[in-house]
Amino acid sequence: MKRQLNDEEKQIILKRHGRICFATGHPITDAEKVHFDHIKAHSLGGPSELDNIAPMCEFHNKSKGMLPLEDYRIKLRLDDFFAKGDRLTLRHLLEYLKEKGDLTTYAQPVSAEIADNTIKLSNHSFSGNYYIQQCPRTGWKYFYGNLPMEILNSDDDDDDKVGLQPRFLIFDKVFEMYRHFQTYPVLQPSIGRVVNNKILLFDGQHKAAALLWGGRKTFECKIYIDPDVRVLNQANISAHDKFAQTRFFSSIMILKLGNQFGKDFEEYKNREDIHVKNETGFLEFLEQKDASLTRAERNRRFRSYLYNSVLEDENNKLKDLISISNRSSNEQPITVDMLSKSVFACFLYSEPVSDDMLSEKYKRESEFKNVQSLMNQIYDMALCSWDAKASPNDQSQIKLERLFSSKSIMAWCEIFRDAVCAKLDIHDSDEKERPFYRDISDPELVKIKAILERLLQWQMWKSPKSSEIDTVIAGNKSAIKEWFRSKGLTVGFLLGADI
Repeated sequence: MKRQLNDEEKQIILKRHGRICFATGHPITDAEKVHFDHIKAHSLGGPSELDNIAPMCEFHNKSKGMLPLEDYRIKLRLDDFFAKGDRLTLRHLLEYLKEKGDLTTYAQPVSAEIADNTIKLSNHSFSGNYYIQQCPRTGWKYFYGNLPMEILNSDDDDDDKVGLQPRFLIFDKVFEMYRHFQTYPVLQPSIGRVVNNKILLFDGQHKAAALLWGGRKTFECKIYIDPDVRVLNQANISAHDKFAQTRFFSSIMILKLGNQFGKDFEEYKNREDIHVKNETGFLEFLEQKDASLTRAERNRRFRSYLYNSVLEDENNKLKDLISISNRSSNEQPITVDMLSKSVFACFLYSEPVSDDMLSEKYKRESEFKNVQSLMNQIYDMALCSWDAKASPNDQSQIKLERLFSSKSIMAWCEIFRDAVCAKLDIHDSDEKERPFYRDISDPELVKIKAILERLLQWQMWKSPKSSEIDTVIAGNKSAIKEWFRSKGLTVGFLLGADI
């Protein structure tokens, strides 16, 4: 049985430690209740002896649960690190640990000297020789070795190159692997490549991150020496996508593919030997450049490029509300999948166009601007009021949750598009497939805003909690769209007609 401390024992603990929370060392104010925590949890065999008990504040005592103290302290530090942002990689962790004094340096350049079947890596503080092996399929050379963190970095995107790192770090995965490696061995090495006298890791960053938190300074690695980067990147994406046990978040896939595709696009546009340049010609150019990509994969990358051009725009007000995972959350209610099946499906033409990029007919940049404008209108008129901490009965939040539930936005967006086309006098069926692929004037944007305002004013959004609408919007898109129309959410209503 877990025995309770008596008052005399509590005073002994307080005299020994003071009113200092043993989790982080912060003072416990006189207004706070002091908790007395088992450093090793009682349920895990920790004794109720004074040497195993220390003062803690109420918050840390409760959140620690049954975690060992050192694990809990690491968890708190992970919380601090991940509070820096959503798109963090091993490189950001290395920067963080250096700032905190856990690392003295990282990403130091090395000279690489190849002789016979060995490679020698060296710099002012490190030297190592490794046996070179060769892939029988590609002929690429690589080596295995235990490498110090001082010469390693993450293979992230830079201004002048596309990195091969396909993921962002995930809190739970890093923490659980950190705990796992305290007992079990690492089964597979991290994988990287030599680039301009630097060793960059693009696979196994969660393993490396977990080991770093455990105090490891040397890492088992497989390093490619001079691979075909395009083929390696495709293999890496496939390994983390269709062959992976844990798949890409769709937003990360769009970011990675869109970024890489965009650089290919810039290369194509700068080619002087191609006189007429258009998007269909670009895909043909890409096929010639990289025959390993299937048509479906090229089209997928093209769509990712289009989505990324909107999502990553610095003026995108919705950006902070778009989840980096495949699921929405209280803090980030919008997913890329939702956008791809609603706003993008209705207003961002996802097929390559044949318009000459140098002619006035080419309107892709205008389209990006128009879609961005619509998304910012949605933010300014609705989602700016999103409150992740609202009470379950908050009427404003209930309305927003109905509007921006996954199937709901897919359904009303189609009705909204038809109204926009009518207001802009777009009646040709081909033109209606790409309503924003044009120059839209400020007065026309005002008209679109008025339609959006009518949509947001539809009375059914304000129905009492647990009304019929809450059941309907959980169904399929076609049924939701039909129900919307039956209740007055029609093109006529959005254009100003009375219900």
